[in-house]
Amino acid sequence: LGDSCSSSGPKRNRAITARRQHLKSVMLQIAATELEKEESRREAEKENYLAEHCPPLHIPGSMAEVQELCKQLHAKIDMAEEEKYDMEVKVQKSGKELEDMNQKLFDLRGKFKRPPLRRVRMSADAMLKALLGSKHKVCMDLRANLKQVKKEDTEKERDLRDVGDWRKNIEEKSGMEGRKKMFETES
Repeated sequence: LGDSCSSSGPKRNRAITARRQHLKSVMLQIAATELEKEESRREAEKENYLAEHCPPLHIPGSMAEVQELCKQLHAKIDMAEEEKYDMEVKVQKSGKELEDMNQKLFDLRGKFKRPPLRRVRMSADAMLKALLGSKHKVCMDLRANLKQVKKEDTEKERDLRDVGDWRKNIEEKSGMEGRKKMFETES
């Protein structure tokens, strides 16, 4: 059983890989045909738009007709420029409104993006030098300014240490064994 399973494994993997490759190639073919259709549709739209908005040019024979044609073309150019300017103004206005609304949204949320901060290891001397500049020589040795304190061992402290925790003494004296110990220590 073990040999048949191990031999069918690579065959199965090859079959799965071959099927994947086949599906990829089919998908690429479909995508290529869709792109061709899209390109031809765009070309047709472009031709229709040009035929509608740019009729074929007929050059007249007399000078007066040529001047009239130039005036008509200039009028069309002026109209196109006005439309372009109006569209640009609308785009700028809507962009400004979007920025204002985004700012209001951030203000309402109360959340501002904070940049990720890095931890900087700096000694107190280096920090003071950075803040005050290199002119000032400040030594920030905190341990040098500490007072030396000698701990005196008074009798009270020794007694407190010897007694220890009062809870322990009560636990020791509770019950019959505690009373027996108490009598033994007294006598």
